[in-house]
Amino acid sequence: MTIYDISKKAGVSIATVSRVLNGSSNVSPKTKQKVMDVINECGYSPNVFARGLGLDSMNCVGILCADSSDIYLAKAVYYIEQALRAGGYNAILACTGYSLETRKASLNMIMKQRVDCVILVGSSFIENNDADNDYIREAAEKVPVMLLNADFDCPNVYCTLCDDFKSTMDATIWLLNHKRKKILYLYNSHSYSAIRKLSGFRSAILMKELDLDKNYEQFYDGPRDNIDGVRDFLLSVRKNHIDFDAVLCADDSLASGALKYAKASKLSIPKDLAVIGYNNSILSLACDPDLSSVDNHLEDQCNQLVKSCIQILSGIETPQKIIFSGELIERATT
Repeated sequence: MTIYDISKKAGVSIATVSRVLNGSSNVSPKTKQKVMDVINECGYSPNVFARGLGLDSMNCVGILCADSSDIYLAKAVYYIEQALRAGGYNAILACTGYSLETRKASLNMIMKQRVDCVILVGSSFIENNDADNDYIREAAEKVPVMLLNADFDCPNVYCTLCDDFKSTMDATIWLLNHKRKKILYLYNSHSYSAIRKLSGFRSAILMKELDLDKNYEQFYDGPRDNIDGVRDFLLSVRKNHIDFDAVLCADDSLASGALKYAKASKLSIPKDLAVIGYNNSILSLACDPDLSSVDNHLEDQCNQLVKSCIQILSGIETPQKIIFSGELIERATT
């Protein structure tokens, strides 16, 4: 039996079960009795739930990220760890890689450390095949699971994310409204977030009653940190007679490669080619010229995620989904 089982059987939230076992006065006598009846019926002592409720807590949270060398993920881990420390929690970090099997193994390893909660950083943890997400459901039956920048509907899973769909749609519309007629969308992942961004791009094109041309959706399959590879990829796209006057990129590293492409092609930025990145990372100011980028408010997302985590472990009712809006930061490339 887990806290999830008790809440389901009693017909109350997990937070309510937590409040009952913490002795909180913020529970009606009728609800308290209902929860205790289920616990007694199952023959379990409240101490059985200590790990998942934060009672007798180790004050330790497990953090999983796919790749600590990724600028976006590394920054997210930094913000999360800082916020946890400020809240009195320690963290254990596991870098899982992108394969499903290594993610499962890493999550199992973290769960054995008696963590109070698990944080999954990035949308790559959510699989398109729903059955492959059972490992997250199993973990959520034991401890709260927090997801950063992913949306997953499951009891005891809490999601904090940016609306990547609308943010990308708005950036596309901005380019169209500024007379860019041939926008190339460049992406390098099939994660939940990447799919939402691609859908946002397509929706903007259709909203403007333009034809969708798959030639203007280009997937870069090279290493994530190979900016020169992105440049060469775009040069090959142009050689295939695909003419474009703007590049909208799924992240800032791709956009950095697009600027290198412009330089190699002797194109003037932004007169001949407009470029927009995504994440508003340090790369956006390291480029020459400074890169326009969609700010997904990563620091705010991470702080909110940790705030929700601590509230849950304290038995406070918390929304299961909190969504931030992205914002286009205009710089010299648009």
